[in-house]
Amino acid sequence: MKSGYKSMLKRIACELLIFTMTMLICNYAFSQDTPEGTAWVSSHGYSNCVQLFNNTTKVILEPNCGGRVLEYSLNGKNALYIDPEQDGWTYTAGGKIIDPTGGRFDIGPEQIIPRHPNLWVGKWRAEIIAPREARLTSVKDAATGVQLIREFKLDKESSLLRCTQTIKNVSTETKQYSHWSRTFASPFTVCLIPLNPKSRFPLGYILYGPGPVMNYRPKEHPNIKIRDGFLEISGTPPQPKFGIDSYAGWLGYITRDNLLFVKRFPVYPKRVYGEMAGFTISIWYFKEKMCELEPIGPMETLKPGESASFTEEWWLFPYDYPQEGQEIALDEFRTFVEAKTR
Repeated sequence: MKSGYKSMLKRIACELLIFTMTMLICNYAFSQDTPEGTAWVSSHGYSNCVQLFNNTTKVILEPNCGGRVLEYSLNGKNALYIDPEQDGWTYTAGGKIIDPTGGRFDIGPEQIIPRHPNLWVGKWRAEIIAPREARLTSVKDAATGVQLIREFKLDKESSLLRCTQTIKNVSTETKQYSHWSRTFASPFTVCLIPLNPKSRFPLGYILYGPGPVMNYRPKEHPNIKIRDGFLEISGTPPQPKFGIDSYAGWLGYITRDNLLFVKRFPVYPKRVYGEMAGFTISIWYFKEKMCELEPIGPMETLKPGESASFTEEWWLFPYDYPQEGQEIALDEFRTFVEAKTR
């Protein structure tokens, strides 16, 4: 009897253990269940990243270092520049601050905003909020008096990614800031920006430098052309930073792996833009390593508790990179972009 009783107890204990493990596994699986087109993933040395995806397009959002985009890819081709030496890097208060790569966002104006490492490289909170939609939220930053919320929504079928940054005044004082996009795109590219026919700059753009100079009439350079109403940058310029007062509301970027990255964004000709030369777009080239695509929003005056939002639309398309000596037909390029991104 004792032997049979012990056997029965062992069997009951085993069944309870199996039942408990099954419930734990089921609960874990349930906790990992996410809406359609979303997943929690690890990427580039970071955990707790959010993936948004459809049949052709993948987006990876990273909350551990500045609330940025690590991947925006079409059919496996990532349009963003990522420095592998930064993989897994995180900020320690008072420690070193890197210039992170990928699809970065920020607030400006550039030359007068207080330093804000908690927003720029600090830890954010990530949430999946709907099918193919997620939110990244910063801390309440004492240096600037604001909290930033970034929402990303990927279209069900196309490459369209809507990126909305909201600036919320969490201080007790009125604050003035503007949206500042700082997306690092992959190198070896052609950048095309429609110019403002009524620009206050003689050439439709300015170059920064050397030093603090803003050069409104730079010398001709083979990598910089003005053609058919476009500023065309086909390689590293003599000075890396451009300012353009375009009101077309978009820019295009063609990569060597035959990918066209388009950004669309609202423009406000009658509003004040806070950068020193009042431009709506900045482009920054770093050698042949990367190019920074920078739509800029107008100045927002925010009383305590008020918020302001700015939305960029990102698109990716297959598009042939021009062969050596070949000129891009810019009228056809404009028609392509305006037809595909409406």
